[in-house]
Amino acid sequence: MATRYSAADLHEFATRLFQRAGLAPERAAVMANIFLQADLLGFTTHGLNRVPHNLAWLESGESRAEGEPRELADRGNCFNWDAGFLPGPWVLSRAVGLALQRVEEHGVVTATIRRSQHIACLAAYLPPVIEAGCVAILTCSTPAENTVSPQGGRAPLFSANPLAFAAPAGEYPLLFDISMSVTAGGYVARAAREGKKMPQPCLKDSEGRLSDDPAAFQNGGSILPVGGADHGYKGAALSAMLEVLSMGLGGYGRADAAAAGDDEANSVFLQVIDPRAFGAEADFLRQTRALCQLWEENPSDGGGEVRVPGQRAWRARAGQLRDGVALYPSIMEDIRPWAEKLGVDMPRPLD
Repeated sequence: MATRYSAADLHEFATRLFQRAGLAPERAAVMANIFLQADLLGFTTHGLNRVPHNLAWLESGESRAEGEPRELADRGNCFNWDAGFLPGPWVLSRAVGLALQRVEEHGVVTATIRRSQHIACLAAYLPPVIEAGCVAILTCSTPAENTVSPQGGRAPLFSANPLAFAAPAGEYPLLFDISMSVTAGGYVARAAREGKKMPQPCLKDSEGRLSDDPAAFQNGGSILPVGGADHGYKGAALSAMLEVLSMGLGGYGRADAAAAGDDEANSVFLQVIDPRAFGAEADFLRQTRALCQLWEENPSDGGGEVRVPGQRAWRARAGQLRDGVALYPSIMEDIRPWAEKLGVDMPRPLD
């Protein structure tokens, strides 16, 4: 059963952990905020669940605690950085902030980042964009990772290549964060840890046979692209597009021998769009609100609820800020050894 904690207490707790691990207070607070935002929105595999990984990378030097991203290009409305293995949540939060500063002048601001340490949950970066009345497209790929096989192939080729999108739409935003694979690697790892099978055969073993057993993936297999066994060519095409946007425009990726040793470092593509650059904000919101309303009112086919992307996540965020954050049971178990090692008191549950 999930245990609830105060959002403020969790933020303070994670901030102190990252400070003890060597980050400056401002950077530690930014890191803590991104992981907390992921859990607030319900992305439990990429929220505070990722704190131990990031602490380990700081301890080992795989993440660089100090320094700035290197500017490779900057035309005002677009820029490209080499993060040099700076912590992903900090460097991407900085890029989002800069894009929001510039978008009022330029209307559209696009950024790429290479060699950013793992950026975790993409949706977690988007609340400030939504609150600014802007639209965001965010994706990343991992040059050193091959986990998703193309349609008809048995060897993994792509990384999971998540894509997040956000647009203001009234009471709640249109908001989603989805990978270009049938399932995310975090869910496969969680199932393996708990001795469970996947809900459906979304994996291939090393011989290309469909499987629902996490061991098939762990023993040299792959995850199916979006579209599954029948229509995976669609997911593979989208994976290729996102790798072009992130690795191609960023100028660093699978073509570079050095990238194979970058472990979990991400290539990132970010675009922030101000609807007011195209016309009246009221006209934009009239369209997005109508779309959400028509979606909500769509008659159920009897197979489940009609879900508008963002509706549940945004309401969950508001509810958890008010009533406490429900953490997946294993998260605090995994963080506790780090808290003891770094001398940080565990937060007290609300329940």
